[in-house]
Amino acid sequence: MKVRIQGNSLRLRLTQIEVGQLHDHSRVESSIEFAPGCSLAYSLVASVDAPHVAAEFDGHCIRVTLPQDVMRSWTEGDYVRIDAPSSTGPQVLIEKDFHCLHRPAEANSGAYPHPLARPES
Repeated sequence: MKVRIQGNSLRLRLTQIEVGQLHDHSRVESSIEFAPGCSLAYSLVASVDAPHVAAEFDGHCIRVTLPQDVMRSWTEGDYVRIDAPSSTGPQVLIEKDFHCLHRPAEANSGAYPHPLARPES
């Protein structure tokens, strides 16, 4: 899962494998270690109790929660993104990760085929 933070927005991009994990287990998580014992975890969690998409931070983990039915529609459908503006926290954007058009294919492991990519001859 890729995370991008810019201003007051948070963007998560998931590969096909991660979308499958979210669908099957209602959770995808990862972390980055800055130094031994000093890491930042981030997760995307689907919940039947979540009224809407929301992000929270507890000092160690960024947790984005979304309603179970929204997750199901997104993981089972052709929808590319879930856009969740917020007046009380960061705007959250959750997207399916597409192959990059500017890098070799091996850099795109697990990404969705890009809709603008030209078919190989």
